[in-house]
Amino acid sequence: AQAPLGFFDPLGLLDDADQDRFDRLRFVEIKHGRISQLAFLGQIVTRNGIHLSGDIDYAGNSFDSFPNGLAAISGPDAIPSAGAAQIFAFVGALELGVMKDIEGTGNEFVGDF
Repeated sequence: AQAPLGFFDPLGLLDDADQDRFDRLRFVEIKHGRISQLAFLGQIVTRNGIHLSGDIDYAGNSFDSFPNGLAAISGPDAIPSAGAAQIFAFVGALELGVMKDIEGTGNEFVGDF
């Protein structure tokens, strides 16, 4: 919480934490909030019928041939497991290689990449 409330931890999750731990949790919270916003935007866009053009694979499946929402990852018309693994690996690479807080590169604020 911000002033005038000051530090607000009603569940006592940070009773034994130091400033570095608090800063790390704040960084992760901002990052997860941004990811959630992008996921919501993606859901709204695809539900509106807007999809990438072209084929998603060499077999000729187009991006709009897969269903929206949870049906895209489970069910008879879901994205194949190899495709889901590629998406998961790409997000992991972004997490480990791109979205890092590197000191001295102009990112003085929490979550400023």
